[in-house]
Amino acid sequence: MFKIVVLLSGEGSNLQAIINQIDLGNIEAEIVAVISNRADANGLNRAEKAGIPNIVLEHIHFSDREAFDQSLAQIIDSYEPDLIVLAGFMRILSDGFVEKFQNKIINIHPSLLPKYKGLHTHKRAIENGDEEHGATVHFVVPTLDSGEAILQGVVPVKKGDTEESLAQRVHEIEHIIYPQAIQKVIGQT
Repeated sequence: MFKIVVLLSGEGSNLQAIINQIDLGNIEAEIVAVISNRADANGLNRAEKAGIPNIVLEHIHFSDREAFDQSLAQIIDSYEPDLIVLAGFMRILSDGFVEKFQNKIINIHPSLLPKYKGLHTHKRAIENGDEEHGATVHFVVPTLDSGEAILQGVVPVKKGDTEESLAQRVHEIEHIIYPQAIQKVIGQT
């Protein structure tokens, strides 16, 4: 069975979308662990409810990014995953971590990469008068939001959109394309 470790920091709605698609048989994999850098992340509750082992590794207890990433890598290694899925994991991973798990880490970013790397993507799309926006599932490489795209989902930017209304539509498309992208990666291995 293809094994996935999910890293998250918050609500865990993308985790839930993935769990749902596994349960429906649309993703041929098992989530073997959920790891959060925040003890108050609701995603941990979602994992618990689904019977998935979950671990809290708070970054605030480490002297620097590399020390946190080394400890995180040791935990991940203990599960021997085929894929590491970042589902709202609000930490930039060190180059050493990314290189250790090269071609095994994927992320979802709320823009149609290569447009709008980094933060405030919805605001930037509205301010630039874009007619479409969306999300991109991509492989993680040391350069932020620059890895090979696996799948994109597009939503229209509507007249009168706010950052919040646009973000909501992008979030909905994320829940569709992230599970699809995971199954696509599984099919290519």
